[in-house]
Amino acid sequence: MDQFWQQEQAWKAALIAKDATRLRQLLHPDFRLNGLRGAVMTALDREQWIAALEKMDLVGLTIELKDSLVLPQILTGSMIAHWRVRYLGQEIDEQVFINDVWVATAQGEWQVIRRHSTPMSQKNNIRPKK
Repeated sequence: MDQFWQQEQAWKAALIAKDATRLRQLLHPDFRLNGLRGAVMTALDREQWIAALEKMDLVGLTIELKDSLVLPQILTGSMIAHWRVRYLGQEIDEQVFINDVWVATAQGEWQVIRRHSTPMSQKNNIRPKK
C-alpha cells in the first residue's frame, strides 16, 4: 500500500467517525474542495467542509484507487468513490471521480490541500427526503 492510499484511508476513517480534530490534522489550513454539479462549480474551504460533515449522515462509502504518484513533498491520486449520505433533508447516492493532492508539512506530516470531485453520471442522484 503506497503512502497516498494510507493517507486516504486515514481521511476515510476520520470522515466515518466524524472526528473533526483528526480531520483538522489531515486537512491543510488552505484545503479547498472544488466540485462540479452540472455546470455549477462549488467550492468549500476546510471549515465549511467540516461543518457540512456535521450535517451529514453517512450511509455508505467505498473508494477505489485508480492512480497515484508519490513524490518527496507531494502525493496525488485519482479515485472513484461511491457514497450514500443523507444531507439537509436529501438523500444523495452517487459515484464520483476524485483527484486529491497532499503536501508534506515542515513537521513531516501529510495534509490534503486540494480535492476535486465530479459525479460520474449526468443523472441527478439527489432525492428529497420521504
